[in-house]
Amino acid sequence: MAFDIDMIKKVYANMAERVDKARELVGRPLTLSEKILYSHLWDGTPSQAFTRGKDYVDFAPDRVACQDATAQMALLQFMHAGKPKVAVPTTVHCDHLIQAKVGADKDLKRAKEQSNEVFDFLSSVSNKYGIGFWKPGAGIIHQVVLENYAFPGGMMIGTDSHTVNAGGLGMLAIGVGGADAVDVMSGMAWELKFPKLIGVKLTGKLSGWTAPKDVILKVAGILTVKGGTGAIVEYFGEGAEAMSCTGKGTICNMGAEVGATTSTFGYDDSMDRYLRATNRADVADEAAKMADYLTADKEVYANPETYFDQVIEINLSELEPHLNGPFTPDLATPISKMREEAEKNDWPLNIQVGLIGSCTNSSYEDISRSVSIAKQADEKKLKPKAKFTITPGSEQVRYTIERDGFIDTFDKIGATVFANACGPCIGMWDREGSEKQERNTIVHSFNRNFSKRADGNPNTLAFVGSPELVTALAIAGDLGFNPMTDKLINENGEEVMLDEPSGWELPEKGFAVEDAGYQAPAKDGSDVEVVVKEDSERLQLLAPFQPWDGENIMGAKLLIKAFGKCTTDHISMAGPWLRFRGHLDNISNNMLIGGVNAYNMETNKVKNQLTGEYGEVPAVAREYKAAGVPSIVVGDHNYGEGSSREHAAMEPRHLGVRVVLVKSFARIHETNLKKQGMLALTFANEADYDKIQENDTFNFIDLEEFAPDRQITIEVIHDDGSKDTVLANHSYNDGQIAWFKAGSALNLIAAASRKENA
Repeated sequence: MAFDIDMIKKVYANMAERVDKARELVGRPLTLSEKILYSHLWDGTPSQAFTRGKDYVDFAPDRVACQDATAQMALLQFMHAGKPKVAVPTTVHCDHLIQAKVGADKDLKRAKEQSNEVFDFLSSVSNKYGIGFWKPGAGIIHQVVLENYAFPGGMMIGTDSHTVNAGGLGMLAIGVGGADAVDVMSGMAWELKFPKLIGVKLTGKLSGWTAPKDVILKVAGILTVKGGTGAIVEYFGEGAEAMSCTGKGTICNMGAEVGATTSTFGYDDSMDRYLRATNRADVADEAAKMADYLTADKEVYANPETYFDQVIEINLSELEPHLNGPFTPDLATPISKMREEAEKNDWPLNIQVGLIGSCTNSSYEDISRSVSIAKQADEKKLKPKAKFTITPGSEQVRYTIERDGFIDTFDKIGATVFANACGPCIGMWDREGSEKQERNTIVHSFNRNFSKRADGNPNTLAFVGSPELVTALAIAGDLGFNPMTDKLINENGEEVMLDEPSGWELPEKGFAVEDAGYQAPAKDGSDVEVVVKEDSERLQLLAPFQPWDGENIMGAKLLIKAFGKCTTDHISMAGPWLRFRGHLDNISNNMLIGGVNAYNMETNKVKNQLTGEYGEVPAVAREYKAAGVPSIVVGDHNYGEGSSREHAAMEPRHLGVRVVLVKSFARIHETNLKKQGMLALTFANEADYDKIQENDTFNFIDLEEFAPDRQITIEVIHDDGSKDTVLANHSYNDGQIAWFKAGSALNLIAAASRKENA
């Protein structure tokens, strides 16, 4: 039986009336995305049609999910909000703080010892406030959500950008910062600009070496890392219906890499099969009754150009396996072209490690197709040339693949099975030799491959592919190997070829697990005590940010002008820094240490205008803050792409940065900045980015007139006394301006709670 079945039934009970009313208001057939959006309005039954890409809309998500790294700050903020219990079903998943090194058992044991204080904190807070808690080792948040909580037609938010994985079960699942999650957990509306819609029509059918992963790798190449910003990607067509539910999840998962708000698929038989296989026949039965409302109206998919803002068509029968990278997930290369591209770009052809699993590709189907390649390698006497690792997505998947003999097969080719956790995908990988920073190539089935992402080595070139392709490449040890055409030499000196992968969509014997790792919260948590030690290095209770004083910001100093790609990994690195995710002051010591200074093209070395000397970014920011001098960060396009981590917004706020001025923002990061009471501005004229000089001082001369749709005028004073006037745009509405004035969105929630309890 499903968690929260009564909630799911309530969603379905309201859906038909709300969708029918929305169709009447809009005056045309509706996409699936529109049906879910209009059926989750905060005000209930729709009363107006909304304009895509323009109107801010209040929504009522059905549930919230948090992973342990972001949950710390989210729950610290929730404690500050003054609520006795979460208002919607919420879960916390311990998956980010487990470092991969030796193997599952030893790595998990070490993580529990090193992060015991954090796990105990998350467990006790969850117990107190009615939150479901998934223990360390239970699995990766997105796989666990897909197995237990996702349902067709639902809306959820999660404090991780890959929350979108649940779109594989027909949800609108959206990655957000912790402050957004706190709003919903506190019983408030969640605000989102009504998204634009991108339709992806899938014709034909996957076969051979081509996998669902190749669909999103192809889409990433088409849309680039920012092409989906502000949009929902909705997949449809015969190719979509022929694909497994977990395959759909893989595609939705990596939709985060094109900047999309989320991605989704219409309800079909694959979802019904998956729900029943994961012991949720009750949800499948309810969804079957609502089938017409859980996919787009027929006219939409028949004439998609009429209903979507952009349409992409991909013939799966012609699609070739892809490898994307290095250093960006949108550099797409068909495997038949990889050797040519590698030689042209001087990418090392020798593969050192192949890694499969992660939240993107850790389903039973993924691992079964990979194990079919491993089985061939053993039978054909092929010894893998590269190291090979497997990261199961959940304890349920791990237990089931062990029962079915998959792990024994992997053992025969010398594979290492890591814990059911994020591990190398997020930089939690203690890779031997990475400190030497040697140039090398790895291949993995993860979602991101930014510089230093996996092992901290800026010279590791990471390429993203399907699990079965990664397995084949690890066996070959050659980046240019094409398993569809190339032969390998086995231990007997014979030429052999790998056969096409095969696998099972779902386990023939069903899923099995002894202990899934779930802890239900206390029915009444009022007596549960949450302890945060004052001298803790890992946890720190939050103090509210100061409200705006109502005056123009004058005399702000440039902290850094970031050059080129500046992701949340550059702004607030993960890896070893994850241990400080619950301690704002400590983790602020990693603020922008990965950002490239446009004036010297170095990282973590910026000019301190108070002393004239160069220093580390956090240290210079702290000196400005101590002197009462506001500071500003300037950035390039798609600033803040990548993870949803709100630390990338909270750290600058904590260290005295008042304004972030860029050419363009990634959606989640822009919202996170707003939530923390920051000014998130974009150049009205992108060329003005080039006018910013290293010793500049900034005066925001009309901030006192801050209002929606009104540009902000910035006086930029140069070192020689000359000045430029720069106009900046913003996307704040009245409610978001109220966040700025109050010092943060959380300050408003806390004030409302105090008023309620007075």
